Amino acid sequence: MTEDDLLPMPDFDPKATRRAVRRGLTRTAITVLAALVVLVLVATVGSSMIQQRGDREMRMTDVLGTAFKIYNPAYDIQVQDWGATTPLSMSFTVAVSPMRANGGFVAGYGSAEHVITQDFFGHVGRLPLGNSANTTLSTAIANVSTGNQPKKDTRKVLARLPESLNALAVIEFAKPLTTEELVAFTTRYKSFAEKVVYERRPRSIPITWGGMTSWDRAPMPKDDHVIEPDQAIRLDLESFRRWVGILKDYDDDNLHDFDLSLARLRKAANDGLAYAYVDPGAKIGELRKIIEDPLVQTVRVADVTYDLERP
Repeated sequence: MTEDDLLPMPDFDPKATRRAVRRGLTRTAITVLAALVVLVLVATVGSSMIQQRGDREMRMTDVLGTAFKIYNPAYDIQVQDWGATTPLSMSFTVAVSPMRANGGFVAGYGSAEHVITQDFFGHVGRLPLGNSANTTLSTAIANVSTGNQPKKDTRKVLARLPESLNALAVIEFAKPLTTEELVAFTTRYKSFAEKVVYERRPRSIPITWGGMTSWDRAPMPKDDHVIEPDQAIRLDLESFRRWVGILKDYDDDNLHDFDLSLARLRKAANDGLAYAYVDPGAKIGELRKIIEDPLVQTVRVADVTYDLERP
């Protein structure tokens, strides 16, 4: 082939060259951007699907939400915004308000919100409240089985308070009571066991189960009649045992973050013995009678108020 057979070289066109380069750069940028978008979507949707697989999302609030309530027996706690998911974590919000004596404050008074987070690998993040809460009620509960605030001191406290005041009180027993004994005791004094202490653990927060509301998805009675206080105590223990029954060995690591353990929970549920209970609406006059009962070790008053709705 000779030089005459070759096609002539076109004249160099700077504008056409720049347009071609720009088109090439634009196509490359669009391709790279599309690939990045796909990768982000795969990572986000994929990780969310992995975290939400099976009942993992609901189980997180079943286990961690309930453990948080046991971790904070001095508070009324509601689980909200179940299972908020990001690529690296799942979380839920809890509304927390300190327990007060009935009658003086509306429900939720002084409430705050906290977020409980579980990372991609199932580990719990830093937890609020707990042993650092130091409310009068949490201190009273931690004092169970310590010998602090003996009867002789509490009698003096009760003596200087008007008998018509409503009190938030912890009633501690000289020896733990069975469920039937607890039912008989509360019935005799028309007292209400809002929360029951199922463990002897002096100077630390013991395992305390707060009724049917401790576990948000606890099985409820099928009929819609009003639950009597004696029936409530039996149902509460049954609910506690059902919840402990859903726990697995691999939950133990997270439970330790809530100052709990599977071994302690299983023993407390199996024994079903009441070491103390919390009554948020006892009258001071009634507590003066309760403290004289030989079954009672002592009574600790955590809060008092006048019943503002009573004429």
